[in-house]
Amino acid sequence: MFSDPTGGAPSPRLPDVISEGLAVVFCGINPGMRAVATNHHFEGNGNRFWRVLQLAGFTPELMRPENDRDLLDYRCGLTTAVGRPTARADQLSPHEFLESASPLLKKIELHRPTYIAFLGKTAYAAISGQRHVLWGHQNAVFGGAKVWILPNPSGLNRSFSLDDLVGAYRELYLAID
Repeated sequence: MFSDPTGGAPSPRLPDVISEGLAVVFCGINPGMRAVATNHHFEGNGNRFWRVLQLAGFTPELMRPENDRDLLDYRCGLTTAVGRPTARADQLSPHEFLESASPLLKKIELHRPTYIAFLGKTAYAAISGQRHVLWGHQNAVFGGAKVWILPNPSGLNRSFSLDDLVGAYRELYLAID
């Protein structure tokens, strides 16, 4: 639980899917309301995350959100940059990203994945203080992990087709192997 920045009661928290020594931890911007309600990452009919992971090679079959913890079997984990759930990521304040940086850094230092893949530029740009962030591998480390920026697979992000998403995620998959 964490406090709602609007002064309301504490909001529920989506548990991380993480363990030590993973190849990659996918870091979403923040959990959606449905993800928190079901207690599973990337829940929602419009979210393309699970399909993209399969098509890019991270999983041999299409996983479902309710099996998100099985992602650990494929040396992948899940977390979010900001813990507060919202209907849309643009409902977060810049202050929330800055407040989340230290706990996220400690989490990555503790679990030591090879890569942290930020899903979308928003969180990484805010946390790193960089105004212009490019897609793909960054010349930076975060908590000891190499940084990779991937397009956000949210159904609200239609700037990237399914093929574009798969191509971007496949680049990371090939870098890991």
